[in-house]
Amino acid sequence: MNEKIRVHVIISGRVQGVCFRMETKREADSCGVSGWVRNLPDGNVEAVLEGERSLVEAVVAWCRQGPPASRVSRVIVTEQPAGGDQQGFRIVR
Repeated sequence: MNEKIRVHVIISGRVQGVCFRMETKREADSCGVSGWVRNLPDGNVEAVLEGERSLVEAVVAWCRQGPPASRVSRVIVTEQPAGGDQQGFRIVR
């Protein structure tokens, strides 16, 4: 069995106005990863991803590319204690 992890992710670049949040939700849902994603006032996108390590890492790898219209310049990933408190994946404001 794969261990459960939780990561906090900040994605920088051209990541707002390009469906990044919606596509992140679609990717997380397809991988069975819980958490949330939101736009930040500084133009970055922030996400928390929780689930089996390999699945979370797959979503993080996707975030490094993003949807076709995006231009990801930097992704900062910080591992956090898995809380098990995330139910499903949602876009928050």
